Amino acid sequence: MTRTQQLLADDPLWMILLKVVVLFAIGVVLTLVMINAERKVVGRMQQRPGPNRVGPGGWLQSLADGLKLAFKEDIMPVMADKRVYFIAPVISTIPAFVAFSVIPFGGEVTIFGEPTVLQLVDLPVGVLVVLACSSVGVYGIVLGGWASGSPYPLLAALRSAAQVISYEIALGLSIVGVVLYAGSLSTADIVGSQSSGWYFMLLAPSFVVFVISMVGETNRAPFDLPEAESELVGGFHTEYSSLKFALFFLAEYVNMVTVSAMATTLFLGGGQIPWLPSLWDGFNSGWFQFLAFIIKMSIFLFLFIWLRGTLPRLRYDQFMRLGWKFLVPISLLWILTVFAIRALRTSGYSLNAVLILVGIVLAVLLVIAFLVPDRRGPVEQTVEVASDYPVPPLDLRVPAPARHKLRTRSVDASAPPEAALSGASTSPSGNAGENHDV
Repeated sequence: MTRTQQLLADDPLWMILLKVVVLFAIGVVLTLVMINAERKVVGRMQQRPGPNRVGPGGWLQSLADGLKLAFKEDIMPVMADKRVYFIAPVISTIPAFVAFSVIPFGGEVTIFGEPTVLQLVDLPVGVLVVLACSSVGVYGIVLGGWASGSPYPLLAALRSAAQVISYEIALGLSIVGVVLYAGSLSTADIVGSQSSGWYFMLLAPSFVVFVISMVGETNRAPFDLPEAESELVGGFHTEYSSLKFALFFLAEYVNMVTVSAMATTLFLGGGQIPWLPSLWDGFNSGWFQFLAFIIKMSIFLFLFIWLRGTLPRLRYDQFMRLGWKFLVPISLLWILTVFAIRALRTSGYSLNAVLILVGIVLAVLLVIAFLVPDRRGPVEQTVEVASDYPVPPLDLRVPAPARHKLRTRSVDASAPPEAALSGASTSPSGNAGENHDV
């Protein structure tokens, strides 16, 4: 049993309850800060002030929005499945907080005279717990869209299901290299294995794939297809209001914090900064590691905001193509490369020889990829249309509607001109006859 596991096993009950309350508070507070920071940063990118009314500098605007949602009318659609409609936001929110339990926020500290570690629990399969929580959380989105009894939330739920299947594979494959080098699925062991260097430099392809996949996993722009307001009104939460809508919002931002914390743990060494403890021993303390962890995690949270304010939303086919045709094959190829490097190094080959061999293999693959002929045939010439709106393909022929002939109607010659113009005829009794339909 490691030192971390021993300290966590000796935690008294009050310490465990305190950690649970603090983790919940961290998730809620970071959500409020993130919402306001996102609105301010995006406003700055768009040359506008953003929230600046409620509280000092407008930083209490998120709290005011949360209180407003709590007092709004709770509307339930007539066609909704009431039980599933009610429980879906809860299913989305709970796994997001559960994933916090295995994140190592710092090293060993002393709280009220009791030595402990800034982590709730250290499981041998902590990485799999985070992946499982992110997979279960999407069930809330799927059930919420299905239970709303409306077509647009249902379409968003189907998109979310396809999205999590596509990007969960790439996300899991990107972690394989980290697990191979760390030799463990425990998050604390992975952080400890990076005491001499971070994995984001050693496993750069895994890091890039993980960052792209975590944006797709959290349904954030430019991958926010389940919430595409230009296509699906509001997405899976269109029919939700009041606190149920607030729970969906909370789950989204807590998931952002969770995957950012996971990226920090896997690739940035958690709260460790390898070269600083040589300057001063205080940099190796648990509280300083907690501060370093929050700063590293904030970098990834800012990346979410930056992408939202910079990139447009992808089309659905582009989004699926990126996941299945690029991220998954690249991850598989990189895993094979990592296996080959480790096998050659254990066989006694030098690192330079291994890198030269890997470079030759990658160069051959790139040459083959460029030399493969394109068998899609000649590209059809496009016709320029004087419009910015999308037009249907040129081979789409819409059949012309059948032309109906007008039936002629006889008008009595002795009838007045007004009756002739209106198509009415005079009956023998002197009353005007009924008009015939055309």
